[in-house]
Amino acid sequence: MTELEKMQLGLSYLASDPELAKARTHAKLLCHQFNLADPTTPHVRIKFIAELLKLKGKAYLEPMFYCDYGFNIELGDNFYANHNLTILDVCKVTIGSNVMFGPNVMISTATHPIDPLERRITESGRPITIGNDVWLGGNVSVLPGVSIGNNCVVGAGSVVTKDIPANSVAVGNPCKVIRSIEAK
Repeated sequence: MTELEKMQLGLSYLASDPELAKARTHAKLLCHQFNLADPTTPHVRIKFIAELLKLKGKAYLEPMFYCDYGFNIELGDNFYANHNLTILDVCKVTIGSNVMFGPNVMISTATHPIDPLERRITESGRPITIGNDVWLGGNVSVLPGVSIGNNCVVGAGSVVTKDIPANSVAVGNPCKVIRSIEAK
């Protein structure tokens, strides 16, 4: 099994693997080109994102955008991200349609061993799923393995460590559901 296959399955893998290093460099180049593109030509900027990510429709991202690989990220239709989105996509990140992210959102599938000797060598990850019609406020962090259901609002500054059920408003560190949203 290759290090890429291990990585995408959420198993321990060697990030120093040459194939993974090459893929990260390619993603960094496309992010760099996107981030430095002329802001008056959004159609040019989105071409870099379309080459990097799996788009299911239209998407608009403000610069700066950073990711590890890009090919593990799937965006639904009508996606919007404000400035400074970071997605560490060692495992699959699935984001639904009609989703909005405030500034400085961080999505991280990556995790590391607790043991310091193991941490020097390997890392792993767990996939993240964000449903349809979700709004993440500014400075929200979503940690490995989390699922956020449809129609959720996650308040600014929250650290999402556990799944958030559909139709919820959740806030805090750690993020907790404070009320449900009535469907209309």
